[in-house]
Amino acid sequence: MTWLYESKEYDPGELDPKKIYGFVYIIENTVTGQKYVGKKFLFASKTRQVNKKKKRYKAESDWRDYYGSSESLLLDIEKYGKERFRRVILHLCVTKAECGYLEAKEQFDRNVLLSDDYYNSWISVRVRQAHIKGLQIQKTMV
Repeated sequence: MTWLYESKEYDPGELDPKKIYGFVYIIENTVTGQKYVGKKFLFASKTRQVNKKKKRYKAESDWRDYYGSSESLLLDIEKYGKERFRRVILHLCVTKAECGYLEAKEQFDRNVLLSDDYYNSWISVRVRQAHIKGLQIQKTMV
């Protein structure tokens, strides 16, 4: 199952990791209509032993096969099969803070905790204004 972005199949792994840190996504169960909003980083820091010293390096994360961290979502994936789920990238993010901010913004905007339409059961974010100074978001009129 692939990721979709702007209605097309998309492979963020082809992007320069210096330009894209991760993405915010939504996964939809096409049988029940339930959704899950989350974020995923493209790379993870790992360590390995080289000449008796620990060396840090970046390795690709499991984003290609990732389906979220919600237990109820993962149970439904097991029940219905991966082919019954649609994975859509909502935002490509330049920094970790942007991923955190945009994930929380999507979750609050969609009222994921107040609706049974979402698998999300908690929202956790910790972002400082200084971390997202360069982020440009369209203002919505209420």
